[in-house]
Amino acid sequence: MILRISDNLRILRSIINSKIGVLAMLNSNKHQAGSLLISEPFMIDPNFKRSVVLLVEKSEGGDIGFVLNQRSDLLVSDLIPDCWNATFPVFVGGPVGKDTLHFIHRCYDKISSGIEISEGLYWGGDFEGLKMLINSNQIRSDEVKFFVGYSGWGEDQLKSEIEQNSWLIENNYKPDVLFVEDEENLWKEVVISLGPKYAHIVNFPENPSWN
Repeated sequence: MILRISDNLRILRSIINSKIGVLAMLNSNKHQAGSLLISEPFMIDPNFKRSVVLLVEKSEGGDIGFVLNQRSDLLVSDLIPDCWNATFPVFVGGPVGKDTLHFIHRCYDKISSGIEISEGLYWGGDFEGLKMLINSNQIRSDEVKFFVGYSGWGEDQLKSEIEQNSWLIENNYKPDVLFVEDEENLWKEVVISLGPKYAHIVNFPENPSWN
């Protein structure tokens, strides 16, 4: 009998649901601004494969977020020449608007601006002021994170994907996880942090045909 990749995917999902019920249980949390969206282990879309997305806006018209663990080869100083001291890495926030630069931060005490996503975490703000602070070495790398592009979903699109178990939702996490330097292992670390019921998900193959 020959199995296509899609057949293997259905079989593996069936095993997960029947033996441990993981995917059915993961989305008991409701997504909201500040939620972490963790892609399911078999996500095929290269933009979101094994990704962790910070949701910064949830509205009736759609949702916006940034992929936290897709680092580009660029530094902020490569994109903003007059921000010469900005050796901060730039991450690919998603497939939408890749000609735009965004940032999240937890240094409201220094720039006094931004949209509060969750307690102590902000989206955007006074970029000119931030540049001055960076150039004078007053901003640490664990206080701000930059993205080119963003992830966007239309009305009810993300809700539908969550109902299809494409995303795990985490609302209780330490803010430090958003600014970790080891972004290559972020997906695994976040899944493991969900607890022993979910930790073994990290051992599932990225491609079901490898199983």
